[in-house]
Amino acid sequence: MRSSAPMPRMSRRGRVTIGVLVGVFVLFTLLGWGVQAWTDWLWFGKVDYTEVFSGVLVTRLLLFVTVGLAMAVVVGGNLWLAHRLRPRLRPQSPEQATLERYRMLLSPRLGTWFAVVSVVVGLFAGLSAQSRWSQWLLFRNGGDFGVKDPEFGIDIGFYVFDLPFWRYLLGVAFTAVVLALIGALAVHYVFGGVRLQGVGDRMSNAARAHLSALVAVFVLLKAVAYVLDRRTMLLEYNDGANVYGAGYADINALLPAKEILAYISVVVAIAVLVFSNAWMRNLVWPGISLALLGVSAVAIGGIYPWAVQTFEVKPSARDKEARYIERSIEATRAAFNLGGVETRRYAASNLQPPASLATDTAVVPNARLLDPQLVSETYTQLQQVRGFYDFGPKLDIDRYAVEGKTQDYVVGVREINYGELTAQQSNWINRHTVYTHGYGLVAAPANRVVCGGQPYFVSGFLGDRSQEGCAAPTDQIPASQPRIYYGERMEAGDYAIVGKSNPDANPAEFDRPVGEGDDGAESYYTYTGSGGVEIGSFSRRLLYAIKEQESNFLLSEAVNENSKLLYVRNPRERVEKVAPFLTVDGDPYPAVIDGRVTWIIDGYTTAATYPYAERINLQTETTDELTNRGTFQQARENINYIRNSVKATVDAYDGTVTLYEFDDGDPVLRAWNKAFGGDLIKSKTEIPAELSAHFRYPADLFKVQRNVLTRFHVTSPGDFYSGQDFWQVPNVPDAPDSGQKQPPYYLFTQFPGQEEARFQLTAAVTPNRRQNLAALMSGSYVDGKPRLEVLELPEDTRISGPVQVHQQMTNNAQIRQQLNLLSSNQAQVQYGNLLSLPFGDGMLYVEPVYVKSNQQQAYPLLQKVLLSYGDGGSFVVLADNLADGIKQLVEQGEKAGAPSTPPPSGETPAPTPTPTPTPSSPSVTPPPVTGELADAAQRVQAAIVELRAAQESGDFERYGRALKALDEATAAFEQAAGPGSAATPTGSPSPGG
Repeated sequence: MRSSAPMPRMSRRGRVTIGVLVGVFVLFTLLGWGVQAWTDWLWFGKVDYTEVFSGVLVTRLLLFVTVGLAMAVVVGGNLWLAHRLRPRLRPQSPEQATLERYRMLLSPRLGTWFAVVSVVVGLFAGLSAQSRWSQWLLFRNGGDFGVKDPEFGIDIGFYVFDLPFWRYLLGVAFTAVVLALIGALAVHYVFGGVRLQGVGDRMSNAARAHLSALVAVFVLLKAVAYVLDRRTMLLEYNDGANVYGAGYADINALLPAKEILAYISVVVAIAVLVFSNAWMRNLVWPGISLALLGVSAVAIGGIYPWAVQTFEVKPSARDKEARYIERSIEATRAAFNLGGVETRRYAASNLQPPASLATDTAVVPNARLLDPQLVSETYTQLQQVRGFYDFGPKLDIDRYAVEGKTQDYVVGVREINYGELTAQQSNWINRHTVYTHGYGLVAAPANRVVCGGQPYFVSGFLGDRSQEGCAAPTDQIPASQPRIYYGERMEAGDYAIVGKSNPDANPAEFDRPVGEGDDGAESYYTYTGSGGVEIGSFSRRLLYAIKEQESNFLLSEAVNENSKLLYVRNPRERVEKVAPFLTVDGDPYPAVIDGRVTWIIDGYTTAATYPYAERINLQTETTDELTNRGTFQQARENINYIRNSVKATVDAYDGTVTLYEFDDGDPVLRAWNKAFGGDLIKSKTEIPAELSAHFRYPADLFKVQRNVLTRFHVTSPGDFYSGQDFWQVPNVPDAPDSGQKQPPYYLFTQFPGQEEARFQLTAAVTPNRRQNLAALMSGSYVDGKPRLEVLELPEDTRISGPVQVHQQMTNNAQIRQQLNLLSSNQAQVQYGNLLSLPFGDGMLYVEPVYVKSNQQQAYPLLQKVLLSYGDGGSFVVLADNLADGIKQLVEQGEKAGAPSTPPPSGETPAPTPTPTPTPSSPSVTPPPVTGELADAAQRVQAAIVELRAAQESGDFERYGRALKALDEATAAFEQAAGPGSAATPTGSPSPGG
């Protein structure tokens, strides 16, 4: 006789409590989702991109419902079928007696239990499916690339648009069958269809038929997986050749093995059904069939390819893998848009400065001296006016035509930095209704400094100009609407409430100071732009009070019937929100377009399933010294295809977002545009000419292409396999041990082979594990189309790379002494961009030298310029400015015996380098200093004293004058000492020979 204790029942109060808690949780969850969806709908409507919001939302809901419902039906249906097929009579056994209490618990509410399990499974499946909205939209709207893969002849569009979603569906099918099999097995066991004890069969006929059918479906899905694996092999890493894509062993061993295994899987699935139900009706032969499938997978799909790779490929991998390496090279260059790279040889055989340096008008005058990272502090201190204004940690480079002359400018916008507001200014009213915007785009020519090393500001003025001569008398880049409501310094919680209650009310928004000093007059303003969501009604204020968790939306008089709410104010975040399918460049930049400050942001379309193409990590390849210092870090995304397909703009005043098609041949962009109605992205022909004049080659794309080219500039499979011609990106020249890569830099210059000066992004690369210069790369736009160019130096070049050049220049005896004078315990030397400029069949290096006082709120000032020509060590100068430096370089070249006529047969004779003076031995006592030499030494001493006093005072104009006086005194001392003299002014470092 069986007996079982009844299951304890929960009290009515306990059930009510749990029900209330669950209801509250569901209510707040749904309320949060509802508020977020409603506010997003309002925001997208205001920026005119509701088709993106509705398209993504509907797609996610459909995937959630479809996949979740399908999963729930499969799992729930198999649970119900397992219960329906339960045996009516169960043999008596201790096992069945133990299971009886579980049957008594489940049976009264069995349908409810099955429904709960099915809903939970479907919920998780739906949540996973809704995140695949992008794959589904590409699957549905994708087309052809017009390029076929080299193995199967299938269009690349199948791999980019279709394959990812097919693989996902296959994964969902596997998951559904496995969960159904586990659930059905559990139900059969609980209700007696499957037994572990007792006499007779361990499984009823109905349970065996049910479970064997599920196993057969699983094996058939495995056959489908083997078929898809044949395609995905073209995406896998080939260890034998260190490239992506199927190699020799994959094509000749693994590929046929996958086909054989697919056929075997179909046979095994049939065998499982037949042996389990139609013949023998036991599990022995089905088990043997499954075991044979496993053995076949190991032997055919594992051991055989391994044997081919080990015994056939490895002994002669260079020849065996040549064909597949060539495929990878071609696919990678196509996927990263490197097919049109123009490569030219640049001998760089001239090692002495040519006289034409002094008369050049294309390269030398345009050499950029202002470093946008270093002078950001200078902009902030000189153009800040109020402590809450900020230019960010890095400025941007753009070009403008002023007075008929086009040149590059260092530009930045004067933004509100809410983190710099005082405690009194940071209350809710001030933070969100008073300090709402910045003011002005500040620009300075990139190759000019004034007033002791300051930038020469030409725009973005607030009220009075700075001291006379230190800024332009008029605004040379005028903006009719200079206010900055949307900028890079804006974070998620930095929303602004604008608009006044009636036309007669006084403006409440702080606009700008119009007087001198902190006590000067202040101007106030009222926002009149079209941006922002109206929040005048009570329902809107309640909605955003819940969203922002802020009661002042309801209580404050600053929120009135005319109020608008500006949020999502970072330009990059706005573009990401309206175009979630784009990867956005990490360095937006401002420009004055048609009198308005406009942010320009580059957008990329990417993919990770381009066959045979190299796969990279986007974050790793775009990280360098400037990452997170004014540029945004990319996500850790693996890609093997990228196009700069979109140029986006964000109006800094009203936040208007516009997407322009830039690459009209990109199939991925066409698919996304089609997915959102076909009119989401404006045609390339609609780009205004004034806007296109400010387009620049995007930094993140250039970094990716540069890094890929360090290997894939080698197009010969044999040379690629050996790897001896690979390049590398050098580290930061002034901090090579930091491990940070040297960022590319924008220049307005002319490279050899170019017809005129261009605004281009440039970078130097060195041979792998060496420091000499290997090539110069540049990216620019010619007639509105991107052009990537490479100047490749000979393999045996003597030209030094950036790290070597910096070390050679700063370690020169004469220069080191002058640098030591610039730095002290009161100041520090900082080095700007080291520019590598090909000129006169040689290499010109330019590196600005800044000095920054250690005093509080000090800023760097450009004091000197380092220049080098040739191999980096022979001709080196440290000059007050670029013109003097070029003059000194030319003079050094003439003293070294530069030939007045070209040498015969085009040969360049080796130059005679200027000898570097050797420091005197410390054991030798210099002779007494008397007469004219003593007077010169006293001048040097006086100049040093004045220099130190200027450093301590923090007066940089005085500091600049002191530096100049020291240079003159040192030159007079050297002249008085005469050649070969070892005399040194008392108390001063040796000025050198």
